[in-house]
Amino acid sequence: MTDHEQVTPILEMRQISKVYGNGVYANQQVSLSVNRGEIHALVGENGAGKSTLMKILFGMEKPDQGEIVLEGKTVTFRSPQDAIARGIGMVHQHFKLVDSLSVTENVTMGYEPVKRGFIDRKTAKEKVSKIAELFELQDELDTATGKLPVGIKQKVEIIKALYRGAQILILDEPTAVLTPQETEELFDQLMKLKSRGYTVIFISHKLREVKQISNRISIMRQGKMIDTVDTDGITEQEISSRMVGTNYSKNLAKKAAEPKEVLLQVKNLTAVGMNKKEVVNNVSFSVRAGEITGIAGVEGNGQNELIQMITGLRKIDRGSVCIMGRDTGKLSIQGLRELGMSYIPSDRMEDGLAVSMSIGENLISTKLKDRRLYRHHLLSKKKIRDMANQLVRDYRIKCDSQETPVSMLSGGNMQKVVVAREFTQQARLIIAEQPTRGIDVGAAKFIHEELIRLRDENCAVLLVTADLEELYQLSDNILVMYDGRFSAYFPNPDQVSETELGNYMLGVKIQSETEIGRGCHEEEKPAV
Repeated sequence: MTDHEQVTPILEMRQISKVYGNGVYANQQVSLSVNRGEIHALVGENGAGKSTLMKILFGMEKPDQGEIVLEGKTVTFRSPQDAIARGIGMVHQHFKLVDSLSVTENVTMGYEPVKRGFIDRKTAKEKVSKIAELFELQDELDTATGKLPVGIKQKVEIIKALYRGAQILILDEPTAVLTPQETEELFDQLMKLKSRGYTVIFISHKLREVKQISNRISIMRQGKMIDTVDTDGITEQEISSRMVGTNYSKNLAKKAAEPKEVLLQVKNLTAVGMNKKEVVNNVSFSVRAGEITGIAGVEGNGQNELIQMITGLRKIDRGSVCIMGRDTGKLSIQGLRELGMSYIPSDRMEDGLAVSMSIGENLISTKLKDRRLYRHHLLSKKKIRDMANQLVRDYRIKCDSQETPVSMLSGGNMQKVVVAREFTQQARLIIAEQPTRGIDVGAAKFIHEELIRLRDENCAVLLVTADLEELYQLSDNILVMYDGRFSAYFPNPDQVSETELGNYMLGVKIQSETEIGRGCHEEEKPAV
């Protein structure tokens, strides 16, 4: 997808360097040139420097060296407001919307038109409506954003950036939580924006999508810019290899599953939300040793609440959860862990890490009863340090030292800390919720291989993911969740295409109760 006729750089970042307080270069003399009216992809491993570079462009960080040239003029951004004023907008991976406010209120917040000293709501709605036409959202302008699906919320974020005058739009992992249908719709809209002269910087780890949507690709590795290439002139394999610096293959060696006894049994589980609506509605299923059960669904359809009840983070309103044949209703989170459960939460910052503590402290925080850390019945600092260092090496956590605060790591390396801790718990039940979100292809493959290894060692794995490629690669069977209930069960993922799966995720299609009930494996005996 090359537009040779469009060669005018709208943006140049020249020799950008950024050094953090620990002496680590996040960016080292990085140069990036983006042409007017193109979709320019930015790829690289976690910790490669992509996020830092974009934070500098959006005024969230100050470079230690280098300059930004916008439309031929050198500019300095001291804040995101400066960047917005010069026509740069950014849609973050985690949306920054107020659920209780309407679409119009979210879009205009802080930038409301004023008439005679008062907010001119009529003019505001007219201006928003004009932009919303591009996204066919005119009918949703008065709707509270909290009631909207994820795909629509993302459109609202883009409209918000355009309303504020963005000509260059930075999209950070924009398809991470979208169905295939929503992704295609987003791409159609990005092409419309491109045809109107807008410029898009597209950050993603999904190389298939990068190939599909972009004109050019810039590849970063270890804080440096490796190359910028025409999308049509490079394969996914070649992109991956340049990202990691070696020949790379994402193919997984995975033998057929050999399911055994039931290790997780969920019966008639129900969670009631604040508005008395059942956010999880009478859900039943089981997961067996030696298999990976995947749960698919658009975010906000009850998956998170379901996992919270299984892991003890949320009270069970009705129904039961049994792990290893034992009812968990009265067990603490520590009790669940001692029973044999490990958990990778979807929000590593909120639930997965103590960000004020060191890498090593986070790695061993759940292992204080591990006898390997003791000498003469006392915790040994040396043994703790040795275990932490070993985990840093085994899980390829990029850091100066295990004593580095975990807050200094990139998002991907933070995730590796969580994964390293949870995968070495000697657990029988592994619950992995969005385990590779925001993770580069190399790190994702490593995590996938570890999940398969644990399955093959007779663990039960419950995988919740919005990444359909990951779902298909790992799952031995798939449950689909829609509006707090299961809409489908597939004992073999090969039975269903991505498009058809998307229809079940959106509630367009729903299986019979008998078909869905097969996911309970009633004929199997639970572990005791």
